[in-house]
This record gives sequence, structure tokens and C-alpha cells, in this order.
Amino acid sequence: MKAIVWTAYGSPDVLRLQEVAKPTPKDNEVLIKIYAATVTAGDCEVRALKIPILYRLPLRIYVGFAKPQRLTILGQELAGEIEAVGQAVTRFKPGDQVFAATLLRFGAYAEYACLPETYPIVLKPANMTYAEAATIPTGGINALHFLRAAKVQAGESILINGAGGSIGTYALQIAKSMGAEVTCVDSTQKLAMLRSLGADHVIDYTQADFTTNGETYDAIIDVVGKSSYSRSIRALSQSGRYLLGNPTLPGTIRGRWTSMTTAKQVISKVANYKMEAVIFLKDLIEAGKLKAVIDKRYGLAQVAEAHRYVEMGHKAGNVVITVEHNN
Repeated sequence: MKAIVWTAYGSPDVLRLQEVAKPTPKDNEVLIKIYAATVTAGDCEVRALKIPILYRLPLRIYVGFAKPQRLTILGQELAGEIEAVGQAVTRFKPGDQVFAATLLRFGAYAEYACLPETYPIVLKPANMTYAEAATIPTGGINALHFLRAAKVQAGESILINGAGGSIGTYALQIAKSMGAEVTCVDSTQKLAMLRSLGADHVIDYTQADFTTNGETYDAIIDVVGKSSYSRSIRALSQSGRYLLGNPTLPGTIRGRWTSMTTAKQVISKVANYKMEAVIFLKDLIEAGKLKAVIDKRYGLAQVAEAHRYVEMGHKAGNVVITVEHNN
């Protein structure tokens, strides 16, 4: 089968289209014929090893110290059709249309992938294409996690900083489904899209700083983590919650101190990719309350180009990889 193989830590040039062996499912695994995957900022950070220092050594130990060896195909989420199942699999059958998170296995930049049936694999919503469904796991699960961690309630005022990306576009829609009043912060070219998704207010970060406008919010979901920490805390209501979507070690330490010494809470827990969360998102989608935003689509052979585009930091919503099959 064809796959994009990760040959070294570095620029997108380390991603090469190659022929590799088609995987065979183990007893507890399903074989998925992939029709769509995505390129996320996380994929790019792992590829280039541009991750917090605390995680670099564990990643090298897991993947390969000098170069990728135990994990050579990136891609965190996919959508496709079950082609075969292991003899112990009970949840799926060949022909099922699904979307899935690949977790630490990665492997979505390929024509096929094997995943344990216990992974977050769910039947594709009938009202979504494969390309749209492939965007759900990373953006959707993280967005839902942040909002649940913030204990968002109907009528509360929520600000999403970096609202125009894969996580932010889902967070906006989920927050609206919870009955929140949502302010979105992003660049000029994304504001119309955010309004179309239901944003009550938008702020162009190139023209204004949400931390200095005198407004306060019950929760701030900071997806990008580029705003002043101290000013962001001041922009919270008296018992507001600040969600660090991309926490650094200093930010985590400061957050714990803020949580200990004030009524405000700073939360930096990472998402747990539970099946329940994916099913919850699917239900919202089928109810017409959640939709995917796709910026650009690339073919499997163009994954390196897609990585270059994502690294520019301007994508609106998601970048999708479409996988064509000859048979």
C-alpha cells in the first residue's frame, strides 16, 4: 500500500510517499480502508520535534532516539471503511463506515491502518462525508474536553482565543449548543466564518487585545497560548476559569498558584479520548448542531505540502488529506 513515511525529525521534506506492507489485523483489531485523514498542528510539532522540552525525551524514546523507527507514519485521525476484522472483534463488521482517533499509534497517512476495536472508533454520521468526519476526533474531543473542564453553563460568557482552528471551530459550536454567549478571537480573514458558525462577538487580534478591553469572561479557552497570562487572568470574572490549551511548564506552575490563592481556576489537563466523548459529538452532528470546517484538501502524495501550509498558522478549521484507491 502507499503511505507517507516519516524518515527523520525535521522539516516537511522528511515526509516521503513510499510503498509499505499492508497491515493485517490482530484478533482484537479492525483493518480500515482510509478515505480521509487530516494534518493538525500536533502532527507538525511531533514531526519537527517542536514540542515542550519536558516531552521531547519521552517522544524520542517512544519513536526512536536518532530518527523515527518504531513509529514511521504520522496522522492522528481518519475516516474510512472497515475492510476486515479480527476474530475477537464484536463491535464492527466489514463495510462499516467509521471515523477514528489513532492515539499514539498515529498511522493515518496511509491507504490502510489497523486499530484495536477498543480505540475511539465510531460509525460515521450519515450527514457527513468521510472528509468531514475525519476532522472530528482531534478538534472535537479537545474542544469538548476544554468546555467540560471549564464546567460551562448556559448563559455564561465564554471567550475562545484562537477560535478559527480545528479545536476552536468545534469549541465555538459546542459552547453555543450549551447555551453560552461566545466571543471568538482570531485573525481578520476568519471572522466572517466564525460569525457564520454562531459567534456572538468576534475580536480581530491584529486590531485589538481582548485582555485590555475591560470585558470579563466566565471562562477563557486559550487554544493558542500566546496572550499575556497575567492580563488573561484579569479578564476573568471573579470565579472564572482559564483553560490552557497549549500549556507550558511555567504556565502550569503559575496556574496552580493562581488556583490556590484566588477564586479563579486555571486548568491545564489534557483530553482523555474516551468513546463517550466521540459518541456525544456524533449525536450533536446528527442533530445538526455541529459541522466541520474544511480549509484545504490535499492528496496523499501532497502531505508534505499540507504540513507546510499548516505550519504557516493561517488555516481556518481543518486541513484534510483525501486518499484515493485504485480498487
